[in-house]
Amino acid sequence: MGDRRTAHELLDRTLDAGTFVSWDTPPIDVHPDPSYAADLDAARERSGCDEAVITGEGLLRGRRVAVVACEFTFLAGSIGVAAAERLVEAVERATAERLPLLAAPASGGTRMQEGTLAFLAMVKISAAIARHKAAGLPYLVYLRHPTTGGVLASWGSQGHVTVAEPGALIGFLGPRVYEALYGKEFPEGVQRAENLYRNGLVDAVLAPEDVPAIAHRALNVLLARSEGVPDAPDPGDEPVGDVPAWESITRSRRGDRPGVRRLLWYAATDVVPLNGTGDGDLDPGLLLALARFGGAPCVLLGQDRARQTTEHPLGPAALREARRGMRMARDLDLPLVTVIDTPGAALSKDAEERGMAGQIARCLTELVTLEVPTVALLLGQGTGGGALALVPADRVLSAQHAWLSPLPPEGASAIVHRTVDRAPELADGQGVRSVELRDNGIVDRIIAEHDDAADEPEAFCARAGAVLRHELTSLLNQDPRERFARRYDRYRRLGLPA
Repeated sequence: MGDRRTAHELLDRTLDAGTFVSWDTPPIDVHPDPSYAADLDAARERSGCDEAVITGEGLLRGRRVAVVACEFTFLAGSIGVAAAERLVEAVERATAERLPLLAAPASGGTRMQEGTLAFLAMVKISAAIARHKAAGLPYLVYLRHPTTGGVLASWGSQGHVTVAEPGALIGFLGPRVYEALYGKEFPEGVQRAENLYRNGLVDAVLAPEDVPAIAHRALNVLLARSEGVPDAPDPGDEPVGDVPAWESITRSRRGDRPGVRRLLWYAATDVVPLNGTGDGDLDPGLLLALARFGGAPCVLLGQDRARQTTEHPLGPAALREARRGMRMARDLDLPLVTVIDTPGAALSKDAEERGMAGQIARCLTELVTLEVPTVALLLGQGTGGGALALVPADRVLSAQHAWLSPLPPEGASAIVHRTVDRAPELADGQGVRSVELRDNGIVDRIIAEHDDAADEPEAFCARAGAVLRHELTSLLNQDPRERFARRYDRYRRLGLPA
C-alpha cells in the first residue's frame, strides 16, 4: 500500500477538475455520551470532515455522476447512524435525479460506539442501493484500503462493477478482531485485493489514478441506451460455399482461429472485462465483459477457446459467471451477446458435484426468458450442453465454419458405431454445419470466412462486429413485447413443419 489518500483527494483525482459539489448537510445529532462526543470532536479536528462519509456530485469526463466516499481518518471510516443517513440521502437523490453512483468505501465497518442501532443502519443503506439498481442505474464501487465488516457486507459488495485498490485489506472480519476472538493470526494474504481477484470476487485491481478511465468506459456502455444509440446499416450477407461438415469442424479446431478476445480487440470499443461471479467462483474458460459494437452497448459473455484445455474444460463456475452477465443485462436493460466456442463442458466428478447439469438448465431458462434483446454468435466449436446453454437468443449468428452438436462427432460415432473412426460420416448426417443450422431455423445469418477465419482474423472479426452492431441496433428498435413473443414462438416451433 502506498500513502492513503483522503476522500477529498480521491475525488479530486477522479472527477473533472473543480466540478465536485457537496451534497452534505450537517449530520444528525445522535446524542453521544461525553466520552464519545469528545471522540467525535477529535475526529473532526483530525480529518477536517464532519462525518466519516462525504457525498456529492461532479463530472467524470464531462458526464454528471453522484459520489459517496468514506474518510478513514474519521474514526476509521466507521458508519454510525448519522453517516448512514447521509449515505442513504445521497443514494436516494442520485436515484431521483437518475445519476450513476460511484462509491469509494474505506472503513472498519459499523461504529462500535453506537452499537446495534448503527449495525442495523446497514439495512437501509442496502435497501437504498437496491432501489437505485432496480431503477436501472449504474452502481460502481472502488474498494479502498481497508474495507471490512458491515460496510463490505452491505454497500461495498453490491456494485455492477467492483474494483479494488492494490494491496487493500478487504474482508468481512477484521484481522485484529479475529486474533482477539480466536487467539491466532488470520492467514496472511487471504483478505488482500489480489486474492479476491483470483477468486472472482472483484473485477479488477487498479491504482486510484486508473479508476477514472475504467469508470468512464463502463458508463459509456451502461448509459448508452439513455444517451442514444445511432442506427447501424445492414452489412448484408455474403454467399458461403457448401463445405463438408468434417472440413468445417477441422477448421474450427485450428489453434490460431480467432476467439472472443480477438473479436473484442478488433470489433468492439469501451471494453470492460469483468471477473468471476462476485460470489467466489471463477472459470477462465468464460469471458464476461461490458462492450460496445459501434454505438450499440451490450453485456457480452463468451466462451474463451484459448483458456479451455483438456485439464481445465468449461466448468459449472463458467455458467454461474454467465448467469451473472444475464442478471446484469436484465438489471441495466442492456442487450446481451453470447459467444459460443467450446469443445464441450467438463465431464468430471467435480463438475457433477457442483451441478453442471443444473447450471446448464438455469442458463437455458434465464436466457430464453430474458426480457432484454439477445444475440448469440456461434464462433467456433459448439459441443454439447455447454454450447446449448448460451444459444437461445432473439437472433443467432454463425461463422461459416462454426457448428453445433449434442456431442463432438467422435463421441457420437462412439455411441452409434462403437468407434471414433466414423466421426466424419456422423457429422455429415447430423446437420451440424452453419448452412444446415440456417436451413433448420436455428441460425439466422452466416458470417462468411475467406476462406478460413484463422487466415484473416482482423477482417473476419470486423465483419462479425458489423453484423453484431446491426443486429443489436435493430433489436433495440423493436417493440419489447413483440420481440419477446417472437423468441418464444421461434423455439416453440423449432423442428415442426413450416
